[in-house]
Amino acid sequence: MMEKDYKIATSLLQLISSQQAYYYKIIPVDFKNEILSLKTHKPTENLKRELQVVFGKQIELLAETSENIQLLLSNNFRKTEAHQTEDLHYTEDFLENLLLSAKDIGSSDIHFEPYEQKCRVRFRIDGKLKEYYIIDLSEYPVIVNKLKIKAGLDISEKRLPQDGRITIKTSQDEFDIRVSSLPTLHGEKIVLRILSKDANHIDINELGFSVKELKTYKQTIKKTNGIVLISGPTGSGKTTTLYATLKLLNDDKTNIVTIEDPIEYTLEGINQVQLKENIGLDFSSALRTFLRQDPDIIMVGEIRDVKTANMAIRAALTGHLVLSTIHTNSAWATISRLIDMGIPAFLIASTLNVSIAQRLVRKLCDDCKQEKPITNEIFPENFSVPKDLTKHHVAMGCPNCYHTGYVGRKAIYEIIPVTKTLVPHIKQNDLEINDYLVENEIYSLKLNAISLIKQGVTSVDEVYALLID
Repeated sequence: MMEKDYKIATSLLQLISSQQAYYYKIIPVDFKNEILSLKTHKPTENLKRELQVVFGKQIELLAETSENIQLLLSNNFRKTEAHQTEDLHYTEDFLENLLLSAKDIGSSDIHFEPYEQKCRVRFRIDGKLKEYYIIDLSEYPVIVNKLKIKAGLDISEKRLPQDGRITIKTSQDEFDIRVSSLPTLHGEKIVLRILSKDANHIDINELGFSVKELKTYKQTIKKTNGIVLISGPTGSGKTTTLYATLKLLNDDKTNIVTIEDPIEYTLEGINQVQLKENIGLDFSSALRTFLRQDPDIIMVGEIRDVKTANMAIRAALTGHLVLSTIHTNSAWATISRLIDMGIPAFLIASTLNVSIAQRLVRKLCDDCKQEKPITNEIFPENFSVPKDLTKHHVAMGCPNCYHTGYVGRKAIYEIIPVTKTLVPHIKQNDLEINDYLVENEIYSLKLNAISLIKQGVTSVDEVYALLID
């Protein structure tokens, strides 16, 4: 039984407020090596994660009986009426710490998802969502209003989707957060996209190109005119590849202009324009204006329609290098898509420099991955297992990788340069191009995925969809 006059050291009491102590029912017992040890009667993993965000420290939770916790609270912390009503859980500090925590662990998105009785908060890390917090639904509107106010949104409008932006500034960093609200059955779902403002840290040599692929790509972007198209699904790293390219091409002798939605990075020396379709500033109209701005290189965020595609072709034909993205499943499918849009095949053959497809795959954690023998059961049906593929590695999970089994991501590419030998295939819109790729030693996404499995960089599960294709 604990003594009634048990007192906690003043240095520990200064680490947390009475409101926090009573709200979470926690007692500080130690603080060593930047780890704050707390007693609680419910030491759950969710509580640990939440407290790490609240205090900005590593947390260790120790089990204690509910009776002793109450005794320690009453002996060491002053409780006022305000503590019972004040919403301390979701103060400005909590939100700021949550955003900084997400940024520090490399999260790209934060999802606030309301349901019938609770709201869950999930972080997207290395392309996969992972649940981090559970919030009572009654407390969720406080968070929504604070986020909407920060993003300049209308807090009274709960029936229509809204979009805004928040800039976070710290002593070491500055980054933007794109805020999107969506009315759902149980309230507004909020998604925050964390945008790194500075593109100077992006290095084209570290994205995932093989030596041969990088040499091919650099040759195609050194042309003074033509089109470079990068395809892939949302979140496959297309924008990062584009900015790594712009960084390589950017110098004081070159006029580079971009039209983007949104502007995810900033790069000094480049003229960047934000898309504003509500006032008529779309990709095609911006491209038309760009041609009067004496550009050398034009970057268009995405080719979405035939108007934009035609303007990109026109820009390439008049001596400009155009970089853009398009949503297709493979590098060859990009050419078929342009033909389906109504672009004549001879124009594609004469203006397209290179077609690229890319995907992002998670890299296995070196601290916990385990080697296993190859079995046919782990592969898709009818997949031909290469003879030299005798082992693979699986994700296990450890503290270093937040128990996901993966740390970081790597891009894999499929690069088809448009050469004289490819032109007849484009003009005929060939559906089957595999023989050409093999003859010209062009690695498909599937072959690059198999190569990463052999090297132990990623797992079969991570690239399973590519192996099906």
